[in-house]
Amino acid sequence: MLSSKKKLQLAAAFATLLLFAGIVGCNGFFVDPVLTSIAVGPTATINQGATVQESAIGTYNDGSTKTLSSGTQWSSSDSTIAGVSASGLVTGAGPGNATITAAFQATSGTSSITVNLGNVTALKISPTTASISQNGGIASFYAYATVTGDSNLVDVSSTATWTVDDSANFTITQGDPVTITAGADAPVGEVTKVRATYISTTNVVAPPATLTVTP
Repeated sequence: MLSSKKKLQLAAAFATLLLFAGIVGCNGFFVDPVLTSIAVGPTATINQGATVQESAIGTYNDGSTKTLSSGTQWSSSDSTIAGVSASGLVTGAGPGNATITAAFQATSGTSSITVNLGNVTALKISPTTASISQNGGIASFYAYATVTGDSNLVDVSSTATWTVDDSANFTITQGDPVTITAGADAPVGEVTKVRATYISTTNVVAPPATLTVTP
């Protein structure tokens, strides 16, 4: 017959085996959640030389979310416009638009950064007048900024905010230059104002240009 000591040892060993089996069984039922998407933000407009801290929020297939930090790879589509550090700190390098990407494992997300010049004191539109034909005619405009300490005008066409007084009959396409297309119902002989503003240390407004519809 087994001694009491042997019985206790066997009972302890059996209990340990049961506990181990239970742990293995539990791990078989619970699988680590899978990362499905990453939200990167904020989408921001900053001045040249300014910074903004981006964050990456991961969403998993079980509905949970988590701020991603260690292991996140940050990159910029154009470091001459906006650079980004290993921690997601974005620095405005030059005027323009850049896409910031955060990648974690096999998943990534993006946000948009617009960098504006600081210390803009004046803004002008070129040309100051243009003609456009009805139904598909296109006119192009540039915006040039005067910056403190810089003797040269700076092209800020792609980052200026453009409007046209007759917005029902004209379509604006942002770019460098910005293009304005006349609709089918734009009245021949109509003169409308083209306007540009620029966000700098203050909001700078350009004198408007005129756009005339021709046959």
